[in-house]
Amino acid sequence: MEESPIDTPEEDNAAAEGASPEAAKAADAGGQPPQRCGLVAIVGRPNVGKSTLLNALVGQKVSITSAKAQTTRHRITGIRTVGSSQFVFVDTPGFQTRYAAAMNRTLNKTVHSVLADVDVVLFVVEAGRFGLDDAKVLSLMPAGEFAKPVFLIANKLDAVHRRADLVPWLKGMQDRHAFAEFVPLTAKKDADVQRLLAIVEPYLPKQPWFYEEDALTDRSDKFLASEIIREKLFRLMGDELPYTSTVVIDKFEEEGNLRRIAASIVVERDAHKGMVIGGGGERLKRIGSEARQELEKLMGATVFLELWVKVRSGWADDEEHLRSYGYE
Repeated sequence: MEESPIDTPEEDNAAAEGASPEAAKAADAGGQPPQRCGLVAIVGRPNVGKSTLLNALVGQKVSITSAKAQTTRHRITGIRTVGSSQFVFVDTPGFQTRYAAAMNRTLNKTVHSVLADVDVVLFVVEAGRFGLDDAKVLSLMPAGEFAKPVFLIANKLDAVHRRADLVPWLKGMQDRHAFAEFVPLTAKKDADVQRLLAIVEPYLPKQPWFYEEDALTDRSDKFLASEIIREKLFRLMGDELPYTSTVVIDKFEEEGNLRRIAASIVVERDAHKGMVIGGGGERLKRIGSEARQELEKLMGATVFLELWVKVRSGWADDEEHLRSYGYE
């Protein structure tokens, strides 16, 4: 396993400049480096920072983040093109081991299908930690003839006070799996993100790009609207609201520089509906206001947003409801 330094260098380097050694060599020879393009899965237990890492790698928000576990429920694709290489990142739900509802079976199926399709896997853990839920995700890594290069991404490095403590932890991780690379980082630090891109690049297959150079995600504005609203819902509700709540876009209309969006927040009980609305409707207004402001920044347009709260008992354990709400 190749190791990336535990102390992240601060100086500018070729990765930060967007130039790989291969690209530099081709430039010196007066030629164009071959195009590279590959699928990179980001996997790990809930709440290890997968969505934060995806957004940082893409350079713009394409996946929602929250302190509440299980905020990522769909296969989110983010795209980053640097020089001659295009990285297609797939953010997955945190693999669920505690619940057996239909929604969790659907989420876990998504994780399995992603691992079968990609070229590289970024297995994200918290630096210095490895628990039972991490082990269950690691056990999913394809083996034998289906094996893929798996990187150990030790996230939240800034929370480790003594870097020397990572050495015995790393040895234990090496004994658990033959990781292709070890990359300690803090997803919120751009220098760390650029370093990770440079390490992943040689593992991408030499082939034409899948998307245009300026593409950031394969998801529609309608889908991103539902994700942003759901993020604000979970951020403002905290642990009050069960994670079996979702957002459905009922209307999405474009009129020049105006976006008219009507969305329903779907909960399982009447009591949850009252919690979301809040006294005098204040909490629902705040969810709508914060979502609208972020959507306007994301879309570069004026957004008119209507929010409703609906009760659908048992929706998270109903396969038909899941399909109608867009779960894969």
